[in-house]
Amino acid sequence: MATLNSVNGHAESKETGWVGRLFNREGYTPEYQELKFTLHRKLLDRINLEALSSMAGDRVRAEIRVAVAKLVDEEKTPLSLVEKDRVIEEILDEVFGLGPLEPLLQDPTISDILVTTPKLVYVERAGKLYRTPVEFKDDAHLLRIIEKVVSRVGRRVDESSPLVDARLPDGSRVNAAIPPVAVDGPLLCIRRFGRHGMKGEDLVAKLALTEGMLELLKGCVKARLNILICGGTGSGKTTLLNALSSYIPEDERIVTIEDAAELKLQQTHVARMETRPANVEGVGAIHIRQLVINALRMRPDRIIVGEVRAEEALDMLQAMNTGHDGSLTTIHANTPRDGLGRLEVMVGMANANMGIRSVRQQIASAVNLFVQVSRFSDGTRRITHITEVCGLEQEVITLQDIFLFEKTGITESGRVTGRFRATGVRPKFYDRLRASGITLPTQMFQTVVEIN
Repeated sequence: MATLNSVNGHAESKETGWVGRLFNREGYTPEYQELKFTLHRKLLDRINLEALSSMAGDRVRAEIRVAVAKLVDEEKTPLSLVEKDRVIEEILDEVFGLGPLEPLLQDPTISDILVTTPKLVYVERAGKLYRTPVEFKDDAHLLRIIEKVVSRVGRRVDESSPLVDARLPDGSRVNAAIPPVAVDGPLLCIRRFGRHGMKGEDLVAKLALTEGMLELLKGCVKARLNILICGGTGSGKTTLLNALSSYIPEDERIVTIEDAAELKLQQTHVARMETRPANVEGVGAIHIRQLVINALRMRPDRIIVGEVRAEEALDMLQAMNTGHDGSLTTIHANTPRDGLGRLEVMVGMANANMGIRSVRQQIASAVNLFVQVSRFSDGTRRITHITEVCGLEQEVITLQDIFLFEKTGITESGRVTGRFRATGVRPKFYDRLRASGITLPTQMFQTVVEIN
């Protein structure tokens, strides 16, 4: 049997691997799919879902389980007890969940679910992509699941609005695209997050950073420095943002602004806001920029924007410059210097008629720290730069690296090796940390930690 997956050097077959334990590829035959959908249609014809909706959730599931079992018994198709139980569970998943995706959603080791076609479903696990045997019956089946997801959060997807962002009840981020923009049929991507979120100590254990780097970042959050997290798609920006936000004191008021609410802050006093797309008439959209402006009227101590993508960057910088120190946000960029360039472009999108020097003055006075995160070829995610914004010299914003991760090679098994290295530079904000009661040993800025 061909190898499907390999994790930590252990090969797993389709029958014995983690996917094989959830699914049997042979069960996804056209005949099996047709049987399942025939039973599903009969179930919808026979039961009154509106009447059942008034019952408690467990009781509804039990009632429908009994109805499905009766339908299975009426079928002439011979089924073993295992096959019967399986088809019942999958029909329940169709009624109550996301159909074929439910077993994947129950696996906490999966971080991304990527549906490329109804017959082609991939997952990311431990930073690597693997194909699964999961299949939808056809485009209509996949589209029905997408519509179920988006309708739960008051959004829509149709030919006039073929792109949609949404979220699942557990906070997972969902992006979908349907024809005509999706050429080969509906596309569905689900980005999952841990139910409890990773803490800084968890990231240290995963070798994403060192204890010294964590202590520095923890001190920066407590001392109310403005921090901008940079990284590519799937590099761990939101995970790091969640971890750093946990060090905000409990007695501060936090306002969060996101496209799709996915941040999981630990504090009690959190006011959460989310963007809204336009309605069927094409009006009523609420963008991040409007929410940032509105947040300033909500007496925030700190503002956290899930991701800055466009003209809202100007309002975020102005908020940082007008008494809302300690704010955090993320941006797509490959290096801190690239992050500066992207900020300049996004501020320019606001049509504020600001000269380039004025824009750079805004950035230099607002942002204190860039934290760069990257995903490597072995699936690991690490902080590669902790970089201080030192100020504006003539026309150039000056940066200085405090910590770096330097890649040194790749082992025979594909593992990336390297070292976390302090540059020996004591940051200019060190005195600000001390004034806030945060004392860090100066020798931490001389450390080197090897990762083999």
